[in-house]
Amino acid sequence: MAKDYYQILGVDHKATLSEIKKAYRKLARKYHPDLNPGDKTTESKFKEIQEAYSVLSDPKKRGQYDQFGFAGDRPPGGEYQSYTSGFEGFDFSDFGTSSFRDIFENLFGSGARQTRPRAERGEDLLYTMKVGFLDAINGLKTRIKLTRMVACPTCQGIGFVQTGGQRSCPLCGGSGRTSTQKGFMRFTSTCTACGGTGRVSGQQCLTCYGAGLVQKTELISVRIPGGVDNGSKVRIPGRGNAGRNGGPSGDLLIAIEVDPHPVFKREGSNIYVKIPITVPEATLGAKIDVPTLYGKAMIKVPPGTKSGQKFRLRDKGAPLPGKKARGDQYVEVSIEPPPFNDERIRELMRELQKISGQNPREKMGTY
Repeated sequence: MAKDYYQILGVDHKATLSEIKKAYRKLARKYHPDLNPGDKTTESKFKEIQEAYSVLSDPKKRGQYDQFGFAGDRPPGGEYQSYTSGFEGFDFSDFGTSSFRDIFENLFGSGARQTRPRAERGEDLLYTMKVGFLDAINGLKTRIKLTRMVACPTCQGIGFVQTGGQRSCPLCGGSGRTSTQKGFMRFTSTCTACGGTGRVSGQQCLTCYGAGLVQKTELISVRIPGGVDNGSKVRIPGRGNAGRNGGPSGDLLIAIEVDPHPVFKREGSNIYVKIPITVPEATLGAKIDVPTLYGKAMIKVPPGTKSGQKFRLRDKGAPLPGKKARGDQYVEVSIEPPPFNDERIRELMRELQKISGQNPREKMGTY
């Protein structure tokens, strides 16, 4: 009696190829022999499912089956090839694969991996560095003393040495078995590293005691770019702690603390400076030299300048890290009174007061 392949896969006679593939994947997950070891009934069911799919997924074979009740040269009820024989004649091309291992990966996803020590990136390190105000502006190259974890020189970071003896297998943890996990399903197999014994040759490294890492203090050269400020962090790649199991080293992060300057004050990329001027300079106007981060510059003080008035010098501020642009410098002037203990100056001031008749508080009114 001919087998009903549609019934075996649980699909309608008018099912599309996509529906047939979906049904096959679902049943293959359920009845695969690797998931049901020793169950002959399940193995037989799995063979039937494969037989049905091999016919219904091939348009030519399906057409012959729909017309005659069987496909190929064999009559109905002919024995189908065992899944253990290599699947000759089974077409994996619908899955874009060419082997049972490939199709199994497609059925259960490519995320299933053998449990083994994963390569781990080393930890980043944070180092606080104090720099001078002008060094922060201009940048500097210096050397710092750093203590970090590096690969053990005795075992080259492996954690054991090949000098005879045995130790617990690092792949299976001494159990002799490894596992693969996908969703709620877990598969176990004999550990390939120790052959199922749970032990491998070699002894624990007595320098790092199996950790693979040791502490080391060293002097390293670092470059601080111009324009850094309080709170800036400079990243030095690969200068953090060494990684484990072949993983890359972490990075070194240098946190910047900038010393204050007696003249300049910084806000972002702008620089501020206060400059005193005389009463005649404020009254008559003048050209004066002012300090900047890049040498002296001249500004013009117009007649009638008041204390607190600010003047901008473009492009005289701090550099922007990673850019060619710079901030500005702001010059705030404050009027410095003349010496009060010189009698001649005092006399001139009294005369000036009479001539000007100035009362700067007149507009304030009475309160």
